[in-house]
Amino acid sequence: MEQLQQGFTFTHSRHFADWLSEIGSSLAFTTYQAGKLCIVGLNAAGIITAFERTFERSMGIGFLPRQRSFFLATKYQLVRFDEFRPKGKNYEGWDVLFAPHQTWITGDIDIHDVAALDDSTPIFVNTSFSCLATVSPGFSFKPTWWPPFISRLAPEDRCHLNGMALEGGTPRYATLVAASDVTDGWRERRAEGGVVWDIAAGKPLAQGLSMPHSPVLHEGRLWLLNSGTGEFGFIRPGEGKFNAVAFCPGYARGLAIIGRYAVIGLSLFRENTSFQGLVLERTLTARGAEPRCGVIVVDLDSGNTIEWLRMDGVVVKEIFDVAVLPGVRNAALIGFLTNEVERLIMIDESQQPKRI
Repeated sequence: MEQLQQGFTFTHSRHFADWLSEIGSSLAFTTYQAGKLCIVGLNAAGIITAFERTFERSMGIGFLPRQRSFFLATKYQLVRFDEFRPKGKNYEGWDVLFAPHQTWITGDIDIHDVAALDDSTPIFVNTSFSCLATVSPGFSFKPTWWPPFISRLAPEDRCHLNGMALEGGTPRYATLVAASDVTDGWRERRAEGGVVWDIAAGKPLAQGLSMPHSPVLHEGRLWLLNSGTGEFGFIRPGEGKFNAVAFCPGYARGLAIIGRYAVIGLSLFRENTSFQGLVLERTLTARGAEPRCGVIVVDLDSGNTIEWLRMDGVVVKEIFDVAVLPGVRNAALIGFLTNEVERLIMIDESQQPKRI
């Protein structure tokens, strides 16, 4: 058992360290109730390490392709983290140090999934306004797409648009809980109103799902979480049928894929009506299980859960998003709560001024 802070511990499967070594990467995950961004990796001795920092209402993580940078959505900001590389500085055993270098003030618009366009501009799911959006100088956000049944952009979370999958650097698919055009209208159709929307085709790809989340395009298949039933599976874009591959023992939200492995975030049930009355609740009871908070690793070929990490304690009850940090084995973070960020100075010396 590893201790991150008082009331915040985790346990893991016996070969979890071996799996991290195999993929040569770290895992990042967020928990918005506790406001934590955590990175789990391996040190030089092959021992599992964990690093966490506090960011209020930490939600979506979007890794920039081919860069050691990522976006983090928080309560009213979108923050970009980059690798900090001061000359002659070691990281005291950490191979990468991530630090915040840019932030956009979006206001509290309930950002869910975050990704990067080809030019590294952030694109995100603006759940409050039922649209996809990007940043815009002088504004909180710039809408880029919304479902055609949404008659007006308003901060009413009408359909609970929550996820997007990019194809060729452009948003191609989106997940939403119900095709509703009234304030909070999705809640009445949590069990069967879920839709995967084909943005390019301008119509649904799949319907009749239960609270779908976290779509990811991988090797010709659209993988996603049918969270209300506890199923992880895929849709072939030409067919539109959801094919279940594995059962998730908790409310599944947050999906990352590396090679033949899927990393899935799990949460406990909230103490309100959001998760009640779902097939997931009945299935857990039938299987003699309680919902878990943590991460599972599923083999895409067999559907077996091969590794797991479980969060315990009173602080963390929900995982919001997960990400794989490729090529990063053991990372540290700088946050905003200490004076570390005040001393964070890095000079771009790519072009030196001419001396006169």
